Order: sequence, then structure tokens, then C-alpha cells
Amino acid sequence: MPTYVAFLRAINLGRTRKFPKDAIRAATEAAGGSDVETYINTGNVRLTHPARSVAKVQAALEAAYADAAGFEVPTVVFTTTELAALTARAEELHVEHDPAGQHYVTLYAAPPGAEAVEAAHALEHEGETVVVDGRAAYVLLDGDIHTSKVMASKQLTALGRGTARTVKVLRTVTEKWCGQG
Repeated sequence: MPTYVAFLRAINLGRTRKFPKDAIRAATEAAGGSDVETYINTGNVRLTHPARSVAKVQAALEAAYADAAGFEVPTVVFTTTELAALTARAEELHVEHDPAGQHYVTLYAAPPGAEAVEAAHALEHEGETVVVDGRAAYVLLDGDIHTSKVMASKQLTALGRGTARTVKVLRTVTEKWCGQG
């Protein structure tokens, strides 16, 4: 069976939208997943699934997560091969740009449209770079996320609804899970 990595959006933030790891694991199994493993409580899930399509796995997970959590849980799914390539690209950009601050990667269920990508690439803020490649937007900051003009921009928002992770989290889940699939 294929191995997938799912990233859940906007869970365990504040008092609402609680969805603990054990509940995520159970819902993933209810959606047909097996060999389920989670990493930290921000919605990073490794699973095997009989479906041969990222879209089918995503739909099954989102339905099971909404059922279990009681609210919509947008989910972005990658094969382990796709995630390994995405993380390799993040590492290339990290070395190339050598940010003194933070490096965030926003993951999308589908690639953003060409016009939105062009607008995001046109952003010019000192010490801030955005590169959109496939289903990911890589944001390299000399400062931090809370003062970033790029992260707060309408151009980044126009790329679509995604879920962000630090390059460190992507590196960790890729090392843990992508050699297994």
C-alpha cells in the first residue's frame, strides 16, 4: 500500500479547534489508514492507505477528521516521494538564501494559479523572499513571522488556503517517514 504524509490545518490553536493526536490517529484509521504515526500535536500524520490517489486520501481524511473533531479540518496530502522532493527544494532554498531568521513552507492541496504565483514572486521586502514551486510556497525571512510583510501580504493569501510548517518540521518528518515509503 502507498505511504502518505498528511498535514492538518488550523488545529490545536487556542481553546477551540482541539484535535489531539490520539483522536487524529483514530480518525485516520477510520478513514482507511493504517500504520498511522503522528509527529507533534500540530497535525503531521504518516499513514498507508489502499487508495492510489492523493485526492482520494485527502477526501477520506477530511471527512473522517470533520466527523471526529466536529469541525472542518483542511488537510494537505503528499506521497512520501513528493514530500521528499519538496523538502529537498526547501533545503536548496535555505542554503541559497541563508535566512538569519525563519524559513516557513506553506503547503497546498493544489498548485496555486499562475497569476497568484506571479504576484507573490513580485513581492519585494528587504530580508524577505518568497518562492512558489508546485504545491508549496517557501518564505525565507531575515526577521520573524510576526513582523513579516510577506507573510501578512494579500499576495501570499491569494495563493490559496494552505498550512504552514517550518523547514525544521519538514526536515524532521521527511527524515522520519520518507525512507519508509
